[in-house]
This record gives sequence, C-alpha cells and structure tokens, in this order.
Amino acid sequence: MKNLFTDKIQEFDAPFNAYMGGILKDWNAPGIGVGIVQGDELVFARGYGYRDYEKKLPFTPHTLFQIASNTKLFTAVAAGMLVEEGKLSWDRPIRDSVPAIRFYNDQLNNNVTLRDMLAHRTGITRHDNIWYKSSVTRKEMFERIKYLEPRQPLRQMLLYNNLMYAAVGYLIELQSGKTWEEFVRDVILKPLDMNATVYSIAEMIKQEDYPVLFTEKRDSTEIHKIPYYEDAGGLAPAGAVISNILDLSHWLIALMSDGMYGGRQVIPSTVLKATLEPAVAVPNAGVEARGWWELLNAAGCLGRICASYRGHLLTFHGGGIDGSYSQVSFMPKERIGVIVFVIGNHCACLPDVVSNNVYERVLGMDQTPWSERWLEIVKKAKQAGTEARARAGADRVPDTHPSHALKDFAAVYEHPAYGEMKITFDKKQLQFEFHKVQLPLNHFHYDRFDTPDDELKGKWTVNFITDPQGMVDRAVMSLDEAEVVFTRKPESPDSRILPNLAGTYQTPDGFPFQVTLKEDGNLYFIVIGQPEDRMIPYTGLKFRIARFSDIVLEFLMENDKARALKIVGPWGEQIHSRK
Repeated sequence: MKNLFTDKIQEFDAPFNAYMGGILKDWNAPGIGVGIVQGDELVFARGYGYRDYEKKLPFTPHTLFQIASNTKLFTAVAAGMLVEEGKLSWDRPIRDSVPAIRFYNDQLNNNVTLRDMLAHRTGITRHDNIWYKSSVTRKEMFERIKYLEPRQPLRQMLLYNNLMYAAVGYLIELQSGKTWEEFVRDVILKPLDMNATVYSIAEMIKQEDYPVLFTEKRDSTEIHKIPYYEDAGGLAPAGAVISNILDLSHWLIALMSDGMYGGRQVIPSTVLKATLEPAVAVPNAGVEARGWWELLNAAGCLGRICASYRGHLLTFHGGGIDGSYSQVSFMPKERIGVIVFVIGNHCACLPDVVSNNVYERVLGMDQTPWSERWLEIVKKAKQAGTEARARAGADRVPDTHPSHALKDFAAVYEHPAYGEMKITFDKKQLQFEFHKVQLPLNHFHYDRFDTPDDELKGKWTVNFITDPQGMVDRAVMSLDEAEVVFTRKPESPDSRILPNLAGTYQTPDGFPFQVTLKEDGNLYFIVIGQPEDRMIPYTGLKFRIARFSDIVLEFLMENDKARALKIVGPWGEQIHSRK
C-alpha cells in the first residue's frame, strides 16, 4: 500500500481510467474530478469529461468547485479554534458563552451545546426553505432559530440542519470579532496555502478554470444548462467554500496528519480529535432498506460522519447544491483520502460511488457494484417521478370556485422564521413570490391555488384560509417537514396617529379600561384585574387580540382623535366611549 502510487501507478491508472469512462457513459455525466491523497502527498489528480459540457472544456485538478456542505468541517474546526482559546465550549450550554442565542423553549436554551449544533442533534429539523433562494442574512438566521419547534428530544437523533451551522458561523463572528469568512481564511485557508479557494460564484468566475453546470432534464436524458446557486452569503458557514482538488489536498493532508502541514501545527490536534468523536448514532439504513452491508455503524461527528467501510474506519461528508456534488473523505489509519467532484443533479450519487471504488482498489478489495446498484435506483426513481407528474391533479374537485374575488387574495403573508410570501394580482392573474421564486398562481379548487410545475423552481401549492370576519388572512404551504402558516401582514395605521388612540374608555355600564401605547410601539388593551392584550393591527383603525380571532376592535374618530372604541363579536357590537 505504501508504494501503490510510486511503484505501481500503472496498475491503478489504466483500470481506473477505464472504469471512469464507463461511469461517464452509464450516468450521462457532464464532468467529474478525482483526487487521491496518500500521507502528505497528492498522488492522483485527474478530471473526466468536461467542466463546460457545451464548450467541451476539460475538467482539471485546477477546476474550482462548489463543495457545498463539505464547508461544514471548516466551520467545526474554526469553532474548535475558539474552544482552544476559551471563547467557546464544546459541552457547556452555548448560552454560557453567547447569551444572545435563543431557542424555541427553555429546555433547549438551558441545554443546547456547541457539540449539539455541530452534530445535528438539537432535535430541530432542516427548515431549508428559510434560506434557500433567499437573501436572509446570517444574523437574521441566528435570530429566527427561536421560532423553530423541535421535532425530537435533544440528542436522540441526527436531524440535519444547515441553519445551525449558519448560527455557529455567527457565533464565531461574535466571539472572534471577525466574520466567519475572515476567520476561516486567517486560521485555515492561508496557513494551508489554499490560495485558490474562494467563497462566492462572483469570485469563482473571475478565475480561468471553473465549471459550467449542466444536468439531465427530469423527464428525459437531454443535458441542459442550469444556473449557479449564488445566494450562499447568509448560509456560508454551512456551504459556501469553493475550492479545487489541489487546494483541498492541503486540507486533507492536515486532517490526516493531526493538524500538521508543511512542518507546522496549523490546526490543534485536540480540535481534530474532538471533531472525530462520535456524537449521535446513525441507523444502518443501507442494511435495513437495501441489504447492503459495506458501510456499517455510522455516527454523526462534528462536520462529518464516521463509519466502518468493509472493516476500515472512514470519515466523510458529502456536499450538494444545484448541480454541484462533492465528497471529501479519508481513512485515518491508512492515511488515504479521496476528493470527488461531480456535475449534474442526476449524478448526485456518484461522489459516493467513485470514492468507494477508489478505496476498494487501493486496499486490494473486490469491487462492490456501487454504480450498477445506484443507477438502477436512480432510473426507477426518475421513471416514477415522470409517471407521478403525469397524474398530478387527479384529486382536483371540478366546478369549484374561490370564496373571494382573486384580488382579495393579494397581500403580503409573513411567518417569523420563513419570512414573507407575496401574492400579487395583475389584471386577471395571481402571481406567487416566495424569496426569489416567482411563478403564476392558478386556481386548483376551492381556496387552493397551485403554481405551474417548473423544472428549476419547483411546484408550490397555497391553501388560503379566511378569518371569522370573512377576510383572507392566512396562507398555508407544506414546506420542509411540516405545514407552515403565513399570516396576512396587517395594514398598520400611521404610527403618528397611535398616540391619539390611547386613553381611558368605559363600557356602557360605566366600567373603565385603558388603551395604552407602550415603548415597543404597540397599543395594549388593559382591563383592571385581567392580563393585558396587545392590540394587533387588522386593517385601517381596526385591531384584534391574539386570544380571540372572532373579535374586532375599531376606533371611531372625530377630529383626528378617537371618541370611542367599537367592539364587534359573534354576540353583537358595543360602543365604548372615551372618557
């Protein structure tokens, strides 16, 4: 094994090249890059196919590539640097270090640690539609965590969550005084001579050697060009690194050498040891679902997964975003690492397939038919998807009509974590806008509306709900792991008029109560001996309170000053005069 690539390179080279030629053909793959690191040396680096399928430009070891979630180990290591400085802790509650962080409840607030966040064991699911195709900032993601209800108890299950890595990136900024980008560049990229590595598509395309993304169309084998995913700024700590095989070989050398690179201790060995410690068990899904025994007893670590691959410890992580797929892995005992880049959504399995094949060849094992296994699954799934789309709409109830005129559905609807979803009306057509997705919205049945099924933007379904007063006030969408309810953004009154609404009012039988304007800019309804209620803007000078959706409070004006408060409910209406 020691001399595989020096004395016996031809024994690996020709058969592997033939294998990769078959992979390109069988998978209709636009382009693939492969790098192999042994010890402290990049011993194999080659491209197959094209980095630009249309112009037939070759994929090379210099080709920059979006490594997506392979960024996560950079973030885990960077956070570990701050643990070494005493500015963070792996296992104390994260609020001990950063009191500003807030989770959904006190149980999480008092217990979630940095290790929990980096090992995906907070019990909070992905919620990727908060950030995907959105311009939401890292700070905003950090602040929205408190709205994410856990689906599982803390530390019981690996539930992948990109937002936790964005939050850790923000923690790094708060504790170091540098942005995540600056900190990672200073403590990892520069010391490892990763000089070609960048963080954005804008930086990438300034270079000479970068990929152009192509993928198969979903209902055919036709290859077509797709755009880059560029909205990675806020989520950068979870997936923004863009690198090439040459630069990443330096990263692998350091990882496999206890943090040593070029004769220097670049990364503390204690940090790397911490990221390798198993933190949460992963089910043997391959065994249970498919009968595949090669990869066993995986565990979620920090920024990576560890498992036994045919009796050899393997640490790895994948990355994928809109046409770009990668895997960076190594075997710690053997000190062999593999880097694989693949272009094409239909080739998302190939980083695993190629990496596993490399290890089997290097270790002299019989080769597992990974390509054949996954290709059969992918083809069946693609056919099933085509057939499912052909049957879409079979559940539509014919001859129904919306409950309101189309223009009445037009509004801005908001959710504290997912942000705004906008519905606009243009003459005869509703338009849907969520983050940077814009599509027509067409009536399906009753108060359900669907967008067209767009190959790149997807299909979106919105079900509208009316309030007791008959106004369309909520929009429900199935996002990520559950239904999400967006509430119609109220037409708030001019803030300058609010002081004129505050004062003492009395019921028809003479009982006084207060309407108070507080420092938070909200009006509050206060009755002696009762909990106070924030008055929620509804429309115009009408307000509601959270406890009762079927009650509306409306200020009656005279000379720009409220003279009375009318309260309307199912039981009738009352006029409460101002004292």
